[in-house]
Amino acid sequence: QVQLVESGGGLVQAGGSLRLSCAGSGRTFGNYVVGWFRQPPGKEREFVARINWSGANTAYADSVKGRFTVSRDNAKKTVYLQMNSVKPDDTAVYYCAATLRSGVQVVRWYDYWGQGTQVTVSS
Repeated sequence: QVQLVESGGGLVQAGGSLRLSCAGSGRTFGNYVVGWFRQPPGKEREFVARINWSGANTAYADSVKGRFTVSRDNAKKTVYLQMNSVKPDDTAVYYCAATLRSGVQVVRWYDYWGQGTQVTVSS
């Protein structure tokens, strides 16, 4: 069993930066792939980024590539999403999620979810 808690959301101006954290619990947290997803107002939840158990393998949605960076510290059981050069289109509730499946970017393949943290980018 894994529990996830996101933090770090808030209001930021376009062009600014924000770092989200996903704190995990459970002895096997380090074995899980962790993904970041977001749900803009009135839209479906979408993939943002993911990182494998060791941190050596990452993947990003085209919309955030080059601006967002995902990383993890397994000793702290925490995964981070560094968001740079944010845009108003990045406004959404951001969720972290965990799965033991490798290479997946689809919502339904992630088994554990946090409660989400709101990110609002003003223009």
